[in-house]
Parts: sequence; C-alpha cells; structure tokens
Amino acid sequence: MQILANPNLFMRIARKVIPWAWAATALTLGPGLYLALFSSPADYQQGETVRIMYVHVPAAWMALFVYVMMAVASAVALVFRHPLADAAAKAAAPMGAAFCFLSLATGSIWGKPMWGTWWVWDARLTSMFVLMLLYLGYLAVWKAFDDPHRAAGLARVVALVGVINIPIVKFSVDWWNTLHQPASVVKMDGPAIDPAMLWPLLLMALGYTFFFIALHLVAIGNEITARKIRTARLKAIGAH
Repeated sequence: MQILANPNLFMRIARKVIPWAWAATALTLGPGLYLALFSSPADYQQGETVRIMYVHVPAAWMALFVYVMMAVASAVALVFRHPLADAAAKAAAPMGAAFCFLSLATGSIWGKPMWGTWWVWDARLTSMFVLMLLYLGYLAVWKAFDDPHRAAGLARVVALVGVINIPIVKFSVDWWNTLHQPASVVKMDGPAIDPAMLWPLLLMALGYTFFFIALHLVAIGNEITARKIRTARLKAIGAH
C-alpha cells in the first residue's frame, strides 16, 4: 500500500487500469440492462414494477460499499498518514451520495404502487436517509474550510463515526418490524430469488462496481492534479 503513496506512481497505474474498468463496465452493465429490462420475467405479485429492483438494489449496495471504503481510507489516513487516503475518500464521496440518492429515489418510485405511498419512516428507509445525510455532511466539511488539512481531519471523524450506521442499514429489517422486505440475495441458506432474476441483478451489481472503480480512479487523478495546482500557487505566492 505504501508503494501507491507516490502520487505519480499511482497515476501511472491508474491510467492502465481505467480503460479496463470502462471495458468491464460495458461488458457487465450492457448485458445486465438488457436482461433486466427485456429478458427477465415479471414478478407474479409486483408485475413489471419489479424491474426497478435491478437499478435500486445495486445502488443501495454501492451506497453502503462506498461509505465503508471511505471509512477505511479515513482510518488509513488517520493512522498511517497515507498521502492519498484522504484523496481517495474525498473522491468517492460524491459518487456514494449519488448511489444513495438513486437508491432512495427508485425505492420511492417502487413504493408508491406497492405500498401506496412514496415514503414511510421505517427502519430501513430512515437509516438510508441518515446515510444520505452523512454523505452530504462529509462533503459539506470539505467545502466549509479553506485549510485542506483541517477539513481532512474533521472529514475523517465524520466518516469514521458515521460508519456505525452501515450495520444498522444492513440489519434494520431483521432488528425491527419494517415494511421493507428482508434480504433475498445474501442469506445463510442461499438466495431466495429465481436465477432468471438473480443473474441480471448480479450483472448490474458488477456493472455498478466497475463503473465506480473507473470514475473513482479518474476522480482521484483530478484531486491529485488539483492539489498540485494548489501547492504550486502557494509556492508562487510565497516567492513573492
């Protein structure tokens, strides 16, 4: 991991990985969308509305995954002072927030015909809404301070404290009485979903993951460039 602490070396590796990540995105997301929209069967209860699942569920998974990744990166930055760890967490936050918003929006669209309402304050929806607020709070911290070191320090705290919400989101349907359906893919006794629906769902999840990897590497590169520009400007100011 320390090898990747060199920004220039990291960028050389990232430039080689990014095209493969985009290719993997196309090879998984394209077929996944086709199977989800045209090939997979309608649900016997939900009808065609079930197709929202192929967008909603991977978005929810990614919202949780990205926040955990941000917390890990923040811990690495706090303990090991890894110079790219804060950049990785900061670059991931807008994408995590977008996944979280997509999850909430598609869940509301699904909830209206299924539950008769756009929103209910049950445990799963409320904890996902809290996750959205955590993402927005993390982003707000970076915008609130002109000093990037001070912003990074507080952002680490937000990421690490907020990670306690992740198991609450995951297990909320088991711990409390909720309208949201329980887990049907990751279960001890195996998935409770037909393979004709499971495979498109897994392809969409892989597509979302590769899409995030590609965008994340690009975003880290942009952050590295922005920091170099900021450092050069400060040196120029100091020279005068």
